[in-house]
Amino acid sequence: MTEQINPNQEVEIKSLEDRVMEQIKSCYDPEIPVNIFELGLIYSVKVENNDVSVEMTLTTPSCPSAEALPMEVENKIKTLADVNDVKVEVTFDPPWEMSMMSEAAKLELGFW
Repeated sequence: MTEQINPNQEVEIKSLEDRVMEQIKSCYDPEIPVNIFELGLIYSVKVENNDVSVEMTLTTPSCPSAEALPMEVENKIKTLADVNDVKVEVTFDPPWEMSMMSEAAKLELGFW
């Protein structure tokens, strides 16, 4: 049996996804004046039944923000109405490299 999706529910989920992305984009690497999304540190964001899971990386495993940055992402998402639970997982597979940055981030940092 296929579960029927209420069209209004689909809009609500999309809206929550948009709000989650706004929160993520408000997080900045303290050493680089670009948000972590544009830096390419966010690998995936999933919203399911108002639970949010984020898979992210850091620029290096020895990043000074290794504990603070994932916690900031989690805490900012938790402030959103309708969010039940947030899980942020840090991975280094694949390892971050400069090519993962958006064009805007490269321009901001003078790599163009």
